[in-house]
Amino acid sequence: MRAQLFFIASVACVVRGLPTFDGSKDIWFTFPGFFPTFESSLPIGNGRVAGSIYGGASEVIGVNENSIWSGPFQDRIASTAASAVPVVRNMLLAGNLSQARAYTYEHMITSVTSPRSYSYFGNINIDFGHAGKTMTNYVRSLDTRQGVVGVQYTIGGATFSREYIASYPAGVLAARFKSSQKGTLNMTITMTGNIKILSLVPSAAANNISLTLRGSSGQSVSPILWTGQARLVPDAGATVSVSGQNLVITKATQVDMFFDTETSFRYTSQAAWEAEMLRKINAAVGLGYDSVKNAATRISVARNTSQDLQLSTLVFNFGRYLLAASSRPSNDGSITLPANLQGIWNNSTAPIFGSKYTVNINIEMNYWPAGPTNMAETELPLFDLIKISIPRGQVAAQRMYGCPGTVWHHNLDLWGDPAPTDNFTASTMWPFGSAWFAWHAIDHYRFTQDKTFLQNVAYPFLTQVAAFYECYAFAHDGFNATGPSLSPENTFVVPSNESVAGAGESVDIAPAMDGQLMTEIFEGLLEAASALGIANSDPAVVAARNFLPTIKPQQIGSLGQILEWRQEYTEAVPDNPHLSPLWALMPGRAFSPLVNNTLSKAAQVVLDKRVASGSGSTGWSRTWLINQYARAFRANDAWMHLGQWLALFTPSFSLFDTWTATNPIFQIDGNFGFVSGVAEMLLQSHVGIVHLLPALPGSAVPTGSVKGLVARGNFVVDINWSGGGFASANVTSRSGAQLALRIADGTGSILVDGAVYKGPFATTVGKTYAVTLA
Repeated sequence: MRAQLFFIASVACVVRGLPTFDGSKDIWFTFPGFFPTFESSLPIGNGRVAGSIYGGASEVIGVNENSIWSGPFQDRIASTAASAVPVVRNMLLAGNLSQARAYTYEHMITSVTSPRSYSYFGNINIDFGHAGKTMTNYVRSLDTRQGVVGVQYTIGGATFSREYIASYPAGVLAARFKSSQKGTLNMTITMTGNIKILSLVPSAAANNISLTLRGSSGQSVSPILWTGQARLVPDAGATVSVSGQNLVITKATQVDMFFDTETSFRYTSQAAWEAEMLRKINAAVGLGYDSVKNAATRISVARNTSQDLQLSTLVFNFGRYLLAASSRPSNDGSITLPANLQGIWNNSTAPIFGSKYTVNINIEMNYWPAGPTNMAETELPLFDLIKISIPRGQVAAQRMYGCPGTVWHHNLDLWGDPAPTDNFTASTMWPFGSAWFAWHAIDHYRFTQDKTFLQNVAYPFLTQVAAFYECYAFAHDGFNATGPSLSPENTFVVPSNESVAGAGESVDIAPAMDGQLMTEIFEGLLEAASALGIANSDPAVVAARNFLPTIKPQQIGSLGQILEWRQEYTEAVPDNPHLSPLWALMPGRAFSPLVNNTLSKAAQVVLDKRVASGSGSTGWSRTWLINQYARAFRANDAWMHLGQWLALFTPSFSLFDTWTATNPIFQIDGNFGFVSGVAEMLLQSHVGIVHLLPALPGSAVPTGSVKGLVARGNFVVDINWSGGGFASANVTSRSGAQLALRIADGTGSILVDGAVYKGPFATTVGKTYAVTLA
């Protein structure tokens, strides 16, 4: 993970008596977080366990484990769904749009409308006896390179410090508490749970100074259960006692703490998950805090070259830090879970939108930076969720649609619950979440060239998804169309010749995004089969090749715009934040100016109209605009929206993305979309060409460099620019793939290792190619 952005020169903050900070990698505040205002905390995480650090006079550490959700699996598939599909289609074909929507939501969705929601372990509460005392020289910080949160302040003549890390190798959270004056560190520690505490046991035993909490999601049948322990290691001069449910440490100078929690999601018995918890904690204690800290995986970020752009670089680095902290592959063979709507951090039993896996843009956006910024391994938990969801989706495909293959709608939970979620006109009846995830699978292969992954994960998944759509699609106007479906999450006005005229509806036949997704999935299946040497006579290959040309092609409307629906409906929400009909521009490829300039221009008509109407009203949608404009090679527009995101969607006390400018609810996808947007401005490769500086805002960022980005084909790319334009690049081949090159607008003559570039060429594994302009 060594993508480095050199927008800006390192500017240090030096204050007498305080640590020195680098504004391109360090976030720091001179005040504590505002517990329980979750967004004001500083995050740590190892991909499975996470902490939210507030840094108050009395500390609160919010703790999460990514498999602590609100309960067991629910079977939410409506028994009448399959028989309803042809009825709804006939209603839609007859123009009875409102009746079709009502019938859909009555017969295809159950009364249990939501899957499980993400929850949290609880809090570790530490009273230092400092409440009400005057703290001076206070600072709270996060080093995004080291993954360390620090708190430091002075009371009287003593300086107190706290340091927090989340170790991926050790699988624990760890902390060190210190005082500059011997014997003046006092701590009263307890834990509070989230739903149902089964037990809380403090221990002052010399070899087990600890607090152990056991909790439950609360159901009488098959609840999620967990055990968490905080182990304390004070110095020799400290005294330790138990007071009620509190652990009391006095007269200490330094105290280390190690924490883990394990759950019934990954283990079949309490004995098993508690044995694993104790194994990790005992090993960490044996190593000691310094060794655990030194072994923690670092995230390499850049030092920079101009103070004006320092915040952009910091947010880029912060986004990559958040991805590594909230999504890591297992290092012990156990199942992993991907980053959800809040990554891995949450302090509520009822978080906004359930903090689920919303798969009509949000979770996918979480992983847009993974390939381009050299963090492909962070995407692997997404494929664990796919493995969980495929069999659930097979049941849904058969019972809801009478089809083979697998399908899920616009939300999942940790159990892979694929059934329609909520009862919302504009989002619920969308059977394409599985298709978007299938795109991630084939694109992961394009970045990594990992044929083992392609054979064992991506290709089988693609065939399952394709099998469903081959069955689900039906003949309409000479093509294979979809429905009931919708364009997430938009609404149209029913025209005067259909019913109910003037109503706002969403359910229809053949929305544009459906066709865009199916096209890329079937192309991806054929690409994967070719890479694996699967015979053209293979039934899955034959079926995909036959189906692909029958998908309804993209239509252009009377204003030169991409048609979002099968008819030129009037949009009910012109400023809709979802850019669903433009999926083929970003993250797809069919609307690229290098693939089809006519469709690209039509996509930009929609894009500009949305922006003019006020789209981009949520943090994640504003970062989608950055990515879309970068893909359209409109650098100044991309840069403008990047600045707007920084101005509107990061509160003064945090760099977390917020849902809207006026409603600062944390939703992490915008942080990740920001990283992706910056990467797309500097490097694109989705159409099979390594395109250097496709959307560089040269007047805003005339000089800079980026190191360690990755292009599809598994090329590592370093780029330098000056005077607002390309200067040089190094492209290193990690897999020996064929290399095609383009620089900026494609007008310059390219040199590779000093020779004129004449077109795509085979590369050698491990070789670096120097790219310049003639």
